[in-house]
Amino acid sequence: MTKAHLLAIDQGTTSTRAMVFEQHGSILSLQQRELPQIYPHPGWVEHAPIRIWKDCIETIRGAIKQSGVALNSIAGIGITNQRETTILWDRTTGEPIHNAIVWQDRRTAEHCRQLKAKGLEKMVVDKTGLLLDPYFSATKIAWLLDHVDGARDRAESGDLAFGTIDCYLLWRLTSGASHATDATNASRTMLFDIHTQSWDEDLTAHLGIPNSILPDVLDNTAEFGWTNPELLGRSIPIRSMIGDQQAAAVGQACFTPGMIKSTYGTGCFTLFNTGEIPVRSSNRLLTTIAYRMDNKPAYGLEGSIFIAGAAIQWLRDGLGIITDASETESLARSADPESNVYLVPAFTGLGAPYWDSRARASIFGLSRGTGRPEIARAALEAIGYQTRDLFEAMTEDVTTSPTTLRVDGGLTKNDWAMQFLSDILSIPVERPTITETTALGAAYLTGLQAGLYKDANEIAKKWQKGSTFQPSMTEEMRNTCYNGWQDSIRRTRAE
Repeated sequence: MTKAHLLAIDQGTTSTRAMVFEQHGSILSLQQRELPQIYPHPGWVEHAPIRIWKDCIETIRGAIKQSGVALNSIAGIGITNQRETTILWDRTTGEPIHNAIVWQDRRTAEHCRQLKAKGLEKMVVDKTGLLLDPYFSATKIAWLLDHVDGARDRAESGDLAFGTIDCYLLWRLTSGASHATDATNASRTMLFDIHTQSWDEDLTAHLGIPNSILPDVLDNTAEFGWTNPELLGRSIPIRSMIGDQQAAAVGQACFTPGMIKSTYGTGCFTLFNTGEIPVRSSNRLLTTIAYRMDNKPAYGLEGSIFIAGAAIQWLRDGLGIITDASETESLARSADPESNVYLVPAFTGLGAPYWDSRARASIFGLSRGTGRPEIARAALEAIGYQTRDLFEAMTEDVTTSPTTLRVDGGLTKNDWAMQFLSDILSIPVERPTITETTALGAAYLTGLQAGLYKDANEIAKKWQKGSTFQPSMTEEMRNTCYNGWQDSIRRTRAE
């Protein structure tokens, strides 16, 4: 039987999903489990690794069953994941020593300030392209080693392994036979030199992290290992791994320097392909690896926004003013357009280009006339405003300004939000026919490694435009709205 199907695992911040794709990219099945968030203290965010693992297996089995395809027709598995989220586990048992510390977690902010005071940030920027921030994995690893009883001794004796979610799932799927990650996930740890493509011993020494706990780093397309046949009834090769934002860029076919995509999920992440050249930002954006194949990295400039869809989730779960995210579109349309309500969703601090871990969420412009519609509209507008913050910074770092933005993620189903995004950026916004681009990117890379596609150009030809949103807001209105946002940012950071 021709192996023409691809299985993608998409382990995100708020859910774990598995999808089966046909070779040409259409979705045959999708299974999803919502992932509970754990908040031990203000600013701390954790996940239960065992829950992630169990949900992973359940969704894989469910997706295969739902698709109706035979196991021997699956050419391989691709894994894409929430990046930076950190797990340490026992090499013998596979048991995590603590909950996973999620990328949003800010518990190591003081540690980062201490490292900055020692002058370490320049080394971090020069080698990793990142900023010295709690967002990344390195200080999360150090926290676990210093706060879990016996962890440091166990790590130094070789008994523990570190990994981001991709690495942990690979370990479990292969029953411990493979301890590896890919270049994109490694580049988000704050321990990986993106120029030499290797773990940096100076950084691990400064952080007190034993090199023995670190995984091997492979291309995004590689033979990562084979699943234990007892898990699925047959051993299936794992042929790609890639961080979720980079996977979305692949799914959006952003292979050409100058192309840009923005993903709207829990957070918002804008990635601009800079090609073979790692462009250093003067505006506190991140230089990162967009993808690596044949041991040749392609680089990108990335703007990371911590809260996008999570603000809509807060409207539902925190305030209780909606029961489903889809309600925000009709609410925004019914809102008073002159209400001038601004929501700055700094629930876990502000990401790019501010990198202010102390900032907290604020609402400005409330009046007696403010109601559910105005607050819902402000939450959607915040997504557009934050994206413009990134564009303002990015256009100063690159010689060519983006002329079109490709978007994906759950929030892109909201036409009102996408129209506002186009208006506030003053460029066309393109939404593809398949918006599940994160899983699709992992599937495409798996197909490439399996020989189903000749090269990236063949993948690029599969991209199809669904809807285009053209800017219609006047320049005066655009500037007035954005000036109000910038004032709200200043007031939030001053508090």
